[in-house]
Amino acid sequence: MIQDVKLVNLEARVDERGYLIEVLRATDGHFTRFGQVYLVGDATRGIIRAWHKHERLWDWFFISHGSAKFALRDDRSSSPTYGEMNTFILGERNPSLLVVPPGVYHGWMSLEDDTQLISTASEVYNRDKPDEVRVPPDSFGYVWEVKGR
Repeated sequence: MIQDVKLVNLEARVDERGYLIEVLRATDGHFTRFGQVYLVGDATRGIIRAWHKHERLWDWFFISHGSAKFALRDDRSSSPTYGEMNTFILGERNPSLLVVPPGVYHGWMSLEDDTQLISTASEVYNRDKPDEVRVPPDSFGYVWEVKGR
């Protein structure tokens, strides 16, 4: 796995009223600081949002509805996992939190209609000077598709 990336399995607390999932707490070892929270919704499956990385910002991703395939590529030349790629499937039936550190390219593809992602970021997004480097979805030779088995 890419250095500093974490996939945290979350627990759904279920009772007769429904369920509760604690997504991220200030006391979690993988939490750094709070900047903002935002919600992203993809109307149909197959929507690709890729690739970008940040210089300072940490991301914590949680799929609250539907499911998504995430891909990550380590672009930190000082990292022992430089150039390594990882793929993760997150979804409401597999509650998990994906921790993405600065310097790691990341993107995701919705696997279901009406997939919703909740993202917590360590920094506030600056529209005038965004902390991001973007490259096209077909970068790094990654193929955004569902692979049959």
